[in-house]
Amino acid sequence: MEDRLVIARCLLTTGHLFGVFDGHGGHGFAQLVSHRLFDYIALSILPHPLLKEYIEQNKRMHLVQVIHTIDALTDEQSQAHFDSLHAFALALLSDVGRPFSMQDALHRAFVQLDADISREVAEQRWPQALRFALMGACACVVHLDGMHLHVASAGDCKAVLGSLAEDASWRARALSTEHNADNIGELRRVLSEHPEAEVNTVVRQDRLLGQLAPLRALGDFNYKWPVGQVVELLVPLAGPHALPPHYCSPPYLSGAPEVSHHHLGPHDKFLVLASDGLWEQLQPHRVAKLVGQHMSGRQTLDRLRLLPQPRLRLGQVAHILAARHKGLAQKPTDANAATHLIRNALGRTEYGIEHSKLAAMLALPQEVVRSFRDDISIVVIYFNSDFLRLSPAG
Repeated sequence: MEDRLVIARCLLTTGHLFGVFDGHGGHGFAQLVSHRLFDYIALSILPHPLLKEYIEQNKRMHLVQVIHTIDALTDEQSQAHFDSLHAFALALLSDVGRPFSMQDALHRAFVQLDADISREVAEQRWPQALRFALMGACACVVHLDGMHLHVASAGDCKAVLGSLAEDASWRARALSTEHNADNIGELRRVLSEHPEAEVNTVVRQDRLLGQLAPLRALGDFNYKWPVGQVVELLVPLAGPHALPPHYCSPPYLSGAPEVSHHHLGPHDKFLVLASDGLWEQLQPHRVAKLVGQHMSGRQTLDRLRLLPQPRLRLGQVAHILAARHKGLAQKPTDANAATHLIRNALGRTEYGIEHSKLAAMLALPQEVVRSFRDDISIVVIYFNSDFLRLSPAG
């Protein structure tokens, strides 16, 4: 499993962070980035007084409280992380005149982390560090603070907003774009950064230099380092194929994210954040409908409780019972919406969910599984409708 999921709360500012990291070339880089990026983001949004305090505390202040993650960094990786984070804090503090924007903060955090890991790997700050130069990770991160939702994405993970329209239908809106050869704007960006003589080699067969599918990613330093550095450090480790073909004008790959902002409204109900393994199986509108129906049916998994609402009128009770009856028709097998999506992505046929197909897809041996499906990692974030309805617009 090369994907990683992380959920955390910012401790020194308001807001929560959610991230999906889709690794390639091994799980190591996704693991490394998933443990480090949120600290960089939390640091980049700190006001200057708190930045000073963080520096004075000399690495003793925690920036985020991780709610969900797996694995851990080694001692050497942790030391490299905190050394680089401290240097980043000093750089941020020196930028006194730079106006703050969340978009800029997210962009800067991604770029700085990528640069720091690149340097640490080249300096071999931990055992077998050079192997990380041949790995990478796509990343899609959400910062949620009240009504404000920011999405920063580099690669082919995706964030899709689910909203309930006036006609009671579910609508899907992508808040991130996939950075691959299907994205014409992204393709033009990549081609514009290299000499015209390379127009036929930069992207071949829908892959960067004919090899890498995402056109943005953290890591993959053999697509970023100068030719001499790749030859000196990576060719002895991995052989001549460590240097991609037609490698003439690096860097070819960017770790900079595309950042979007959405002001949540009362019709916005949830956000689905997932690696490309989900989107290869299900279209965004289908995902929104499945999660929306799951929301309606999930209430029937619990006993009906009317006690929190005293003095209910008969008409109100009838309305509640009618809604519950409607939900019974959509009663899900899974209490968890992410599991519900995976069940539909891997097990659905034209006749409904076929459990034998689902079991077969989940039991595929490691050596052949990529021919049938990619790893799938999903976070479903539900919004408080009452809060959104009562909050001022703007």
